[in-house]
Amino acid sequence: MISSLPMNSGHEIPQLGLGTYLIPDDDAERVVADAIELGYRHIDTAAIYENEEGVGKGIASSGLSRDDLFVTTKLWNTEQGRTEPRDALRRSLDKLGLDRVDLYLIHWPSPMRDRYLDSWLALEELRDEGLATSIGVSNFQPEHLDRLAAESATIPAVNQVELHPYFQQGVLRDRHAQAGILTESWGPLGQGKYSLADIPEIQQIADETGATVAQVVLRWHIQEGLIVIPKSVSTDRLRENLAAGELELSADQMELMRGLERGQRLGPDPSEATF
Repeated sequence: MISSLPMNSGHEIPQLGLGTYLIPDDDAERVVADAIELGYRHIDTAAIYENEEGVGKGIASSGLSRDDLFVTTKLWNTEQGRTEPRDALRRSLDKLGLDRVDLYLIHWPSPMRDRYLDSWLALEELRDEGLATSIGVSNFQPEHLDRLAAESATIPAVNQVELHPYFQQGVLRDRHAQAGILTESWGPLGQGKYSLADIPEIQQIADETGATVAQVVLRWHIQEGLIVIPKSVSTDRLRENLAAGELELSADQMELMRGLERGQRLGPDPSEATF
């Protein structure tokens, strides 16, 4: 069973979900439908992924009640501003075939544009109108969160950030905990840029638990109180990832995982990104 975490918005978010980054629109319907049939209830997409239509078709074909699903999408950088997010969200909803999303995120702070505060004020209105049940951010750094806190009435429910064994985001997670923001991990398995099986500590835990290395890492995210959204197009891998919810790591195993921190960011630095 997938556990849920309470958000500061008063709603809950399933802790383990399906990420859809780089899943082509033509494949998204099958993958999403398979995931829902297996038991996933949290689907994460974004306008820039160009697969919202396929995701929406997968949701529709599942036959599951809308209230039983948690759907996230994101506002892309070129649509930031005081008025643009409204049209952007409506386009996303049209593609998804939904009347609301459960979580709408500003995808990147994009500081070179300096429009994320205006975008956040727009998201507050969209939430108040019921088009997004909860609102949050993605890839925001402490300075971006500080500005939102100083100049708006809403603390983000979630900040979705790069987070994996080699980049555990301790400082940012502490800031989130102080503010009541949930941390959501993207790239939770290292984005394929390093081999989990080649890390002795992870392989040791896998041997001790009889789990796969991916399951060990996903379980570490879960027990750390993080939301985690691994991506796969394989039904077998979807099933395997979901089974991480049934695993339990010991305190010693959790400490072993925490010791893997290297400060190794694999994606763009949000404070320096120019897109």
